[in-house]
Amino acid sequence: MSPDRLFRAPIDLHTHSRVSDGTESPAILVRAAAEAGLGTVALTDHDSTAGWSEASGAAVENGVTLIPGMELSTRLDWSSVHMLAYLFDPNNAKLVAETARIREARLHRAEEMVARIGRDYDVGWDDVLAQTTPGATVGRPHIADALVARGLAETRSEAFAGILHWRAGYYQPHYAPDPLLAVELVVAAGGVPVIAHPATVSRADVALDDRMGDLVDAGLFGLEVDHRENTVEGRARLLRLADRYGLALTGSSDYHGEGKPNRLGENTTRPEVLDRLIARATGWSPVYA
Repeated sequence: MSPDRLFRAPIDLHTHSRVSDGTESPAILVRAAAEAGLGTVALTDHDSTAGWSEASGAAVENGVTLIPGMELSTRLDWSSVHMLAYLFDPNNAKLVAETARIREARLHRAEEMVARIGRDYDVGWDDVLAQTTPGATVGRPHIADALVARGLAETRSEAFAGILHWRAGYYQPHYAPDPLLAVELVVAAGGVPVIAHPATVSRADVALDDRMGDLVDAGLFGLEVDHRENTVEGRARLLRLADRYGLALTGSSDYHGEGKPNRLGENTTRPEVLDRLIARATGWSPVYA
């Protein structure tokens, strides 16, 4: 252990607030992290840093170290790939422009999906807006919440398994950059990129293997291995990739409040990994309690 380490374990490096698709404010999320016994938590809302300020204040008040971050949407062929980014400069012009483009595409995609769904079900755009907060990154989880509120599904999970499933015919993709561009943007902003849950059942998972060398050369730091959605076989594959390319291994909850069954601290990251992550970052600093 580093003698000058200022953060405490346990460490959860992937959570979401109402700024994107979580159900709690950034402050309540940080307080919940403290109550769950976490010493360090990262706020990683989708394509947005709007919750950093509120979460920072709550971290100091609740005695928790905050790692400001973001989950950046990317796309490989037709599949979605999520890129966790930590401790980057939130004012970096190129990254700000790219995340604004992604949020705008997400918004238009959501509007078009709701219009399609509304032809067959009693739900409209106002129902979706009622499930969001001002400035939030609007996405399919908010549509799911609207479907639940209208009695068209019991839970978010049921909505995603039913009306929002691609087989139902309402789904459509949105713009997102290539994973390599995302890594380059995050690194240029002084941040540290980690691929989120890259061993589920997505078609992109194995396709990423062929791109790993380029991603590492561009500055990829690690892989989120300990995550409830990664398969057993997928985790074994990730361990082989990490060994081959010298990548760090992280673990996280992907907490969304009541939006998902994931619980804070159900998977965590080793302190020595966070040490390395912080040492690499040049864009922003952790918020120490």
